[in-house]
Amino acid sequence: MNNDILKWLERWYTDNCNGNWEHSYGITIETLDNPGWDIKIDLKDTVLEKEKIEYEFNKKNENDWYGIKIEDSVFSAFGDPNKLSFLLELFKKFVDERTLK
Repeated sequence: MNNDILKWLERWYTDNCNGNWEHSYGITIETLDNPGWDIKIDLKDTVLEKEKIEYEFNKKNENDWYGIKIEDSVFSAFGDPNKLSFLLELFKKFVDERTLK
């Protein structure tokens, strides 16, 4: 996995921990049984909480796929077993596009 994306995610998480946020919200990375990855990142009480992404699913074949959405202030991304870094990079790109203006 790309160590840079993990360092970036650690910083994003730390920046949003304010004594309250981390008690109710956070980041979840789990595996799927098909197999694959499922990532959920809470945006509630962050500068991104009102952002939305309509559900989007991309599939090249049975072994190359991913989906993404933001609904109810939760960034959700899922994909095949080789997509963990890619999915985290999608989140970084989303954050950068909305906060680095």
